[in-house]
Amino acid sequence: MRTLELGLIGNGGVTALIDERGEIVWHCVPGIDGDATFCSLLRERGGAADFGYFAIDLLDVAHTEQAYLENTPILRTRLFDRHGGAIEITDFAPRFLHYGRTFCPTMLVRQVRRIQGVPRIRIVVRPAAGAGEVRRGITTGSHHVRYVDGLPVLRLTTDASISAVVEERTFVLEECVTLLLGPDESVQGSARDVGDQFARETSAYWHEWVRSLAIPFEWQADVIRAAITLQLNAVEDTGAIVAAVTTSIPESGAGGRTWDYRYCWLRDGYMVVNALNRLGATRTMERFLGYVVNLIANSRDGALQPVYGISGREHLDEHIVTSLPGYRGLGPVRFGNDAYGQVQHDVYGAAILAATHVFFDRRLVRAHDATLFTRLEALGARAAEVFDRPDAGLWELRGRALVHTHSAVMCWAGCDRLARIAAHLGLEAREVHWRETADRLHRVICDRAWNASKNTFVSAFDSELIDASLLLMEEVGFVKAADPRFVATVAAVERTLRRGDFVFRYLDADDFGVPDNAFVICTFWYINALVALGRRDEARRLFDNLLSCRTSLGLLAEHISVESHEQWGNFVQTYSMVGLINSAIRLSKRWDEAF
Repeated sequence: MRTLELGLIGNGGVTALIDERGEIVWHCVPGIDGDATFCSLLRERGGAADFGYFAIDLLDVAHTEQAYLENTPILRTRLFDRHGGAIEITDFAPRFLHYGRTFCPTMLVRQVRRIQGVPRIRIVVRPAAGAGEVRRGITTGSHHVRYVDGLPVLRLTTDASISAVVEERTFVLEECVTLLLGPDESVQGSARDVGDQFARETSAYWHEWVRSLAIPFEWQADVIRAAITLQLNAVEDTGAIVAAVTTSIPESGAGGRTWDYRYCWLRDGYMVVNALNRLGATRTMERFLGYVVNLIANSRDGALQPVYGISGREHLDEHIVTSLPGYRGLGPVRFGNDAYGQVQHDVYGAAILAATHVFFDRRLVRAHDATLFTRLEALGARAAEVFDRPDAGLWELRGRALVHTHSAVMCWAGCDRLARIAAHLGLEAREVHWRETADRLHRVICDRAWNASKNTFVSAFDSELIDASLLLMEEVGFVKAADPRFVATVAAVERTLRRGDFVFRYLDADDFGVPDNAFVICTFWYINALVALGRRDEARRLFDNLLSCRTSLGLLAEHISVESHEQWGNFVQTYSMVGLINSAIRLSKRWDEAF
């Protein structure tokens, strides 16, 4: 049975998920939100449609081991057979500096080495096209196989026997074979030499990238793995950041709640760049800001969608793919996401908050950019206009619209940051305008989102609803941690949404009924709130518990079962990895306290 014990590799152009036996179960071309070339994550091997995967099968396999090369996204899978034979598969996507630019081709590299004994392997490459509906045809050359009947055409360059690959024949692995899967272009040099060079340079690139991070003293390996994972979700070409590299992994075993997350939500992107910026990885923030500025320039009257394609495309029309039955057969499988047409007012605050660092961080090239401030003012005007109007909210409710407190608070945060930026730039009149605007929004939110009878802020104006986003009010600066209203709100979330050691996003029925599983980042938000309230020991215990729920490779999906601790939802979920980083920073001892 398929699980989310998967390794993620990537380079900012392509990504792939690989299971414990070294099978590539998910990979899209030409980019993360493209067509599914390998899709056995959503339709397992066997059956009438036995294609859509890239496997290195070891005959008579007995057990497996899997780990990342330290401080890199280079994945090593070891397979052991029952006769003393063993192989090691090294998987990665090349990324390194070349001629002053980041070289990240749309290529996957697989190196298969004999470790011991006389291992017999079979290489099975069966790419799909048309969302898993069509098995690609092949043509061959002296050292390559071309996979046609789909766009783009793919080329596998290898030093393995071409006939063995095409006929899927078993052979004895005597030393090493290299497989380079990418565009239909000739490879300059032998497959072995190119693979070895790319491996060395990719490893060196990531070691240098990690060396530049300002990590907390505690949980260093965990934070590094989370940071690398977030970076793999950042698209080098455009600066977009995808929420996850998968589609339609259900939120629970009940099925139905399946969504395509291979797009850029401005809210998620802000959270990612904010977390990476705390670690000193500022380039991702600058790239994302460029992406957002282009969206603003192309918007109508300052209006922003909540989500866009990685190229910035606006229309992400959602449709159900019948050729793929889904993860464990739990459909439906969706390509596209109709959330692009929703109204979600928090996007204005998220975009402004993502840009705020540029005006204050002197490490950045674009610091003190008054032109950018003018562009952001259009978003602030929109935020001030719509903050008290109904929207779908950050949980993207499809069945109803409410005046969501989180959306209103994020609109306030955008106006508040514009006032601070204006003061920093010496624009006194604009500072006064935005401070007065922010104060006006603050008064309205406090009046309509505070429920005196319940003694808590509520998730929608003039309601009695509770959701986990209320835990963020202190983090964005709307209230102080010592504010009795925030203390009471945390207590209300505890009473209402906490189940064991986990926190649900909400427990009210939505379009699909009552949620079955906890939303991972909500527990991290709760941990951060506990830290703010001085309850550090409890927060550390909950944090350690969440870490224990990760996959063996240290990765997190979107949801988790309170009972079994099994992970559900799209994978790897950037929200969840952001939560890990932020909580580790808050909880860790300072370096000067550690010795």
